Amino acid sequence: MAMMMSGAAAQDFAAARAKMADEIAAMARDTARETGRPAFGTRVMQAMRKVERHRFVAAGDERDAYRNAPLAIGSGQTISQPYMVALMSDLMDLSGHEKVLEIGTGSGYQAAVLAQLAASVYTIEIIESLGQLAAQRLAAAGYRNVMSRIGDGYQGWKEAAPFDAIMVTAAAREVPPALIEQLKPGGKLVIPVGAPKGRQELLVITKADDGKTQTRRVLAVRFVPLTGGPGAR
Repeated sequence: MAMMMSGAAAQDFAAARAKMADEIAAMARDTARETGRPAFGTRVMQAMRKVERHRFVAAGDERDAYRNAPLAIGSGQTISQPYMVALMSDLMDLSGHEKVLEIGTGSGYQAAVLAQLAASVYTIEIIESLGQLAAQRLAAAGYRNVMSRIGDGYQGWKEAAPFDAIMVTAAAREVPPALIEQLKPGGKLVIPVGAPKGRQELLVITKADDGKTQTRRVLAVRFVPLTGGPGAR
């Protein structure tokens, strides 16, 4: 069900989004040495200013929605820090015509941001309750170019492949081979890799025309672990 709010509340949220965007821009400058990106693209920052994060947080957390911090969403999962959402989106270098795969729908917020940046978004969530709620939220917010399903994202979405870009929003111990296979030549895979309680790094993997890949390490990160993969039912 769509959230109803007064005009004053809507203005408050809009002001909070603008403040959040300013904080993201400042953090981008601060982390430029590691990321190589002192400023995020105009389209990415427009999306961060437009997408209503308060629609995608847990009930009761709406007033905290525009803090530049992760928030718990239940089932041991989180909605990512807005800066990280912006960074990972920017690293994909989307122009607007792409078909994108997201692994780990979570709250649906990252999918909503990607929906502003790409032609279509396919998103997979392994936790049924979260996936169903995210799909409801995305539909209520009017995102018609997002297709969602419940499943093991480690295996990708073979029926809809290939994809121009792929994003993984949880840390994998290793890069899932299926995601490389389902990435188009020239495409980018943005993924955190590492042990749940050990070192994790955000990687950008680019696939060449001959199928070979090139990996760039962006910065150290901390994500919830990717569920599924080998041995998963």
